Amino acid sequence: MADVTDVTGVADAVGLTEVSGVPVDGPTALASEYFQSYSVIGLLALIGVLFVAVAFGAGRLLRPVVPTPEKLLSYECGVDPVGEGWAHTQVRYYVYAFLYVIFAVDSIFLFPWATVFAAPGYGATTLVEMFIFLGFLAVGLLYAWKKGVLAWA
Repeated sequence: MADVTDVTGVADAVGLTEVSGVPVDGPTALASEYFQSYSVIGLLALIGVLFVAVAFGAGRLLRPVVPTPEKLLSYECGVDPVGEGWAHTQVRYYVYAFLYVIFAVDSIFLFPWATVFAAPGYGATTLVEMFIFLGFLAVGLLYAWKKGVLAWA
């Protein structure tokens, strides 16, 4: 087994003995390869940021700017805004939406479980894990039902 302090063996194993015609030792070779891979990622990120900046700048320069009172009004689905800006919304709509999202995401977790459950050697462990998972869901649903959240009044 090679000694960790032997850097020339590491440089030879990596295959880097010179960068841009300049001979390098082990740590320099490893560092230059390491930063070279990140420089490609940085260059791509810079190109992406420049592309977005140029697109937004071109849009700002090319668009017509004609402010009118109608354009400065709040837009509410084609209906002229009437009354105050604040409206009361019942919380139960959000609770139903939240419960739906929870159970929809949880049902998505059932499909990978079914494929792992079918694999040999995972049967009993995954079955117990899924019953624990479904137990947590049942406790949450029971809690929501006991609190009266599911009763539409």
